[in-house]
Amino acid sequence: MSLVSFFAHALGAFQQSKTSFRVLCTLPLSKPGALAPRPPGGDPLRTLLVLDSSFNPPTLAHQRMALSAMPTEPGPGSHRLLLLLAINNADKAPQPAAFPERLAMMYLFALELLRIRRGPGAELGDKEAEAVDIAVTTEPYFHSKSGAVAASDFYRGSGDGGGEAAPEQVYLTGFDTLIRVFDPKYYPDNSMRRALDPFLTRSRLRVTMRTDADWGDAAAQRAYLESLRGGRLDEVGGRAEWTDRVDMVEGRREGEAEAVISSTKVRQAVRGRDWAGLRELVSDGVAEWIETEGLYNEDPGRSMSELLSKP
Repeated sequence: MSLVSFFAHALGAFQQSKTSFRVLCTLPLSKPGALAPRPPGGDPLRTLLVLDSSFNPPTLAHQRMALSAMPTEPGPGSHRLLLLLAINNADKAPQPAAFPERLAMMYLFALELLRIRRGPGAELGDKEAEAVDIAVTTEPYFHSKSGAVAASDFYRGSGDGGGEAAPEQVYLTGFDTLIRVFDPKYYPDNSMRRALDPFLTRSRLRVTMRTDADWGDAAAQRAYLESLRGGRLDEVGGRAEWTDRVDMVEGRREGEAEAVISSTKVRQAVRGRDWAGLRELVSDGVAEWIETEGLYNEDPGRSMSELLSKP
């Protein structure tokens, strides 16, 4: 069974379950070819790093965000990385890549993360090593996604619901998302505190600054956070103390020649058959898969039935 067909079948089962969150696969695999979720074992999990994105496709910006948040020394138990994809209706073919295709790219992305963490030539068969989970949710917002993850037994050690406390969730995001999290328009009927109090009790935000023309320099972005701390959040129905749960970190440094990475640039590179340029935007494994599968070439997205029929 191909990666795409595996994830197409897994999505179908998720839909039928009527649940709002499910881990579909854990890397490294427990044995070759055994794509399956694997709950944490042994000591209680302390930190769950959550990279929530459309992954259309996963890019080198995602890679840097994940690697910078992971502890310096790889090792089991202390942390875990969750790659989380929000889906609306998996029966349709979202553009320009269908959900099973995105999940397949997330799998390749996770493999490369683990290889980078372990170093050249390392084997990935040790199931007790640090793990990366690939999961889906039907929830649209961070606070509701966090609630769905916390309500799941998956990260409570034994997985039987009777054991350990849920780990602290750390959401890896960009500065533009920080603005949306604290935008009152997403919380009708003055519901911001009701939504964000539980979220920011169990979770933190690790915000990578975007120093470009759209969002200003690092000083401007830090000043925005200080304005929230200084009373701006209280004015819109929030709490200034929430900012204590926000960690700002540098991304692309000011003056650095590195180009801004975007899905639009990925599609432009594919349309122009600029495979070298594509590898400046996504990792080699993801780039090879995009080229082989013919993604982002202006063709309509494939339907679920087509993806399920792939060998």
